[in-house]
Amino acid sequence: MLPRLHAIPQLNQTTIDYLTALQQQDFEGEIESSYSARLSLATDNSVYQQLPQAILFPKSVADIMRLTKLAQREAFLSLTFTPRGGGTGTNGQSLNNNIIVDLSRHMNKILEINVEERWVRVQSGVVKDQLNQYLKPFGLFFAPELSTSNRATIGGMINTDASGQGSLQYGKTSDHVLSLKSVMINGDILETDMLSSEVLENQPEKISPFTPIRQLQQEIYQRCKQNRSAILSDLPQLNRFLTGYDLKNVFNSDLTQFNLSRILTGSEGSLAFICEAKLNLLPIPKYRTLINIKYNNFDSALRSAPLMLQANALSVETVDSTVLNLAKQDIIWHSVSNLLSEEANKPILGLNIVEFAGNQEKIIEQRLTALCKILDERISQQQDGIIGYQICHDLPSILKIYAMRKKAVGLLGNAKGSAKPIPFVEDTCVPPEHLADYITEFRALLDQHGLSYGMFGHVDAGVLHVRPALDLCDPEQVKLFKTISDQVVELTAKYGGLIWGEHGKGMRSCYGERFFGEALWHELRYIKQLFDPHNRLNPGKICTPLPLKEDPTQESKQQLYPITSQLRADFDRQIPVQLREYYSGAMNCNGNGLCFNFDVHSTMCPSMKISANRTFSPKGRAALIREWLRLLSEQNVSPEELNFHQPQKTKLIDLVEKVRNSWRKKQGEYDFSHEVKAAMDTCLACKACASQCPIKIDVPTFRAQFNHFYHSRYLRPLKDYVVSNLEYVAPLMAKTPRFFNFFTEAKISGYLAQKTIGMIDLPSLSTPSLQQQLVEIGYQGSSLEQLEKLTTQEKSKMLLIVQDPFTSYYDAKVVADFVALTNKLGFKPVVVPFKPNGKAQHIKGFLTRFAKTARNQADFLSRLAKLEIPLVGVDPAIVLSYREEYPEVLQQPNQFHVITAHEWLLQQIEHGDLPNPMQNLSNENRTWYLFPHCTEASAMPNSPQQWQTIFARFGQTLVSENVGCCGMAGTFGHETQHLAMSKAIYSLSWQQKVKQYDPHFCLATGYSCRSQVKRMEQWQPKHPVQALLSLFN
Repeated sequence: MLPRLHAIPQLNQTTIDYLTALQQQDFEGEIESSYSARLSLATDNSVYQQLPQAILFPKSVADIMRLTKLAQREAFLSLTFTPRGGGTGTNGQSLNNNIIVDLSRHMNKILEINVEERWVRVQSGVVKDQLNQYLKPFGLFFAPELSTSNRATIGGMINTDASGQGSLQYGKTSDHVLSLKSVMINGDILETDMLSSEVLENQPEKISPFTPIRQLQQEIYQRCKQNRSAILSDLPQLNRFLTGYDLKNVFNSDLTQFNLSRILTGSEGSLAFICEAKLNLLPIPKYRTLINIKYNNFDSALRSAPLMLQANALSVETVDSTVLNLAKQDIIWHSVSNLLSEEANKPILGLNIVEFAGNQEKIIEQRLTALCKILDERISQQQDGIIGYQICHDLPSILKIYAMRKKAVGLLGNAKGSAKPIPFVEDTCVPPEHLADYITEFRALLDQHGLSYGMFGHVDAGVLHVRPALDLCDPEQVKLFKTISDQVVELTAKYGGLIWGEHGKGMRSCYGERFFGEALWHELRYIKQLFDPHNRLNPGKICTPLPLKEDPTQESKQQLYPITSQLRADFDRQIPVQLREYYSGAMNCNGNGLCFNFDVHSTMCPSMKISANRTFSPKGRAALIREWLRLLSEQNVSPEELNFHQPQKTKLIDLVEKVRNSWRKKQGEYDFSHEVKAAMDTCLACKACASQCPIKIDVPTFRAQFNHFYHSRYLRPLKDYVVSNLEYVAPLMAKTPRFFNFFTEAKISGYLAQKTIGMIDLPSLSTPSLQQQLVEIGYQGSSLEQLEKLTTQEKSKMLLIVQDPFTSYYDAKVVADFVALTNKLGFKPVVVPFKPNGKAQHIKGFLTRFAKTARNQADFLSRLAKLEIPLVGVDPAIVLSYREEYPEVLQQPNQFHVITAHEWLLQQIEHGDLPNPMQNLSNENRTWYLFPHCTEASAMPNSPQQWQTIFARFGQTLVSENVGCCGMAGTFGHETQHLAMSKAIYSLSWQQKVKQYDPHFCLATGYSCRSQVKRMEQWQPKHPVQALLSLFN
């Protein structure tokens, strides 16, 4: 039995008093101080970890004014604050051990747009892709392109002055910020806009009356003007130059205009809370073309960059073989393999992704033709390592290439072994003409330390992203981490570059003075003093303020974070290696944040989308499991005790102790395990995280492990036993379905089920039953002995249908119709006897029982597999459980392979075994609408296109809808505690799309999906095989 975990870091009393006072100030947002909430925001995409004291989620500018004005009370002057957006930074910009103010949950509204003048006003929590999705119908877009664009907030982009692909033409975020509305630490509103230098100089009263804010503007104006020559001569003038406080670009080129917003862009929340922004917009280019140039080595790809720039390309993105090979091992490669074909003897070891874009098609064609001519000449002469190129003219293909490039970066974190490629010297920027030589020395430096690494970057701008592989759980490699950081700083300075190209400073701010020099560093600190004299906003980042005259000791109290600040690995190191391996699905999370994807039509983590609670994301859940393991290790719980494969003896005294512990839980006794359980309970087990996350964070797997051990200490709810035994009782109830349905459908039964076992809207058993329906269609089965006597030729026209409990007993017509369809196609189907699959047991954490169930079913299916007849399942979620959960729990590869209905149909088409069904069909071409099961869409991303191929063979048109999760997820939506969330998730994506079409032509592959639509819309979609069968009628 696991121990109670109650020794956790507590809030200090000042913070507790402040939070209490804030509640009394009519603060409209949420205040969270639980350990789980604090842990969920203790990390980002960097290697660092800082535990916040509390988290505030303001709903408005007024809320931010309330929290800052309250902080001016003498009792609270010791408190500090850190603004936070998407939390996707790679340098710990938004991490701190103070009060975090998260603007992403509520302040995410698009406030105003002016299409004629091409600007938009937004709150800082708006996600970049969310904004561009809104702007697309107007033919406009917000330009800076990021690899994290589906979860990075505008506020975060402004605070790091983010940029990315295409920056030579489009610039950085700051180039598109027209004005800002911010709240200073004293609660004053600061509105910054473009101002006339002449008016500021001679008639400042025309701008505003004399106030501290006007005085602030005047002071910064004068200081930047006085230091102009030093700023231009002493600082590298690079496309990606990021000062933290942009001393250069506060003025336009001829110094006639001044914009204080440029000081705030790149400030990483160290000067003010940026609440709203007015942004410049650009027209979407009418024509885009991508040319993917392949090389036999990475160095050649880098040295070809000047050629691409001479061709007037919009952007040049370079990727090395390490990154490409990781992409090839991921499901995303299926979408681009035909766009990046390679010969076995000519592997792609370097890739330049070159884009041309604009509104004049002829100019693009001319530039592309000229470049292709040069490339053809060099290929024929075997020059410059070029082995070929492919061109993409259509937008879908272009987007697929960029999606691969974006995801491949995250895949670096999924490298095998304990040493993972990590971001800490990944954002260097040098003049583009020096980039190839710089990289040669950079690689030599890393090779000298014997490190592997991945490289990619924006070579057109001289920006290089390098992630060396280190295991920071090894103290010796932490020393190497510091050594390499120092060496890269010196190497970058040697080439006239900077170590902050576009990903912000954060914990690397400590190198600032090395690049700015004493005089300009003093200016940065002076600006910090003007805005935040007591260092209360994101302290330890960018720079510290100059000490105040009244407090000469301030200098010694304030320091920047060192490069070796508290690391995530400092905590992971406390967990035994064996335990880390057992729970690698959680331990490997690097915080890339893909699970924060804003798009409601994406399958990734529906519980995070609907709740906007990062604790309910794969990243949040992984963080909780890591801390749970660490706390257990502190209690001397051994790895063997947390290995569910080890047999556990259950004693009567354990049951007594469980009852006692459960009673104490009800009385409010704290156990950190309860917080972990609450986060795990909202997981729908859709497994989108296991395939879409580049690190493959598999929440359902470690959730099942956690539940297994959690309930060794606490009693299970009755519904867990009901759900886990469903597969065993359903066959018995199906013998008299009308009898059991009478009780299921009665109102009093529904009420009792809701109150006693916590289940609602229980489904009815199929009437007539599957057996009765099979008799009606004239089905004749075969015994195993009869099958074993068949010849190979006879077997070639057969298939074995593997039953699942949900379809066979609650939607039996789907199975019967699949049998009828295969008969129509000239095949002999055999419905094999039903045996429990165990998926429900796995979901509820009955791992010992699941292992036994899986062993029995695996033995049965392995025997069937020897017949060499295809094993076909109807429900994709159950079929995929054989591929994923079975090998894991049985600790060995399967000796069988179950395929889905569409995989089987596609095989028959590809092998030419499917006769032309058009000869037997009299129906005209119809358009059908497919709503894929989220588990299927995540694990088998090509399945919608494969269904389209199948329907085309039948002379039908199939449109695959891009939808998220339906909210049912097996029994999740039938549990009373999840009912509201289930319905809310359905309303996000499915509801708005289902209502667009005729119900007769809507198709859904998943039983759960069909059940949810039936519950919410009072009609049930067909399974695709039923649609195909209907063509014969």
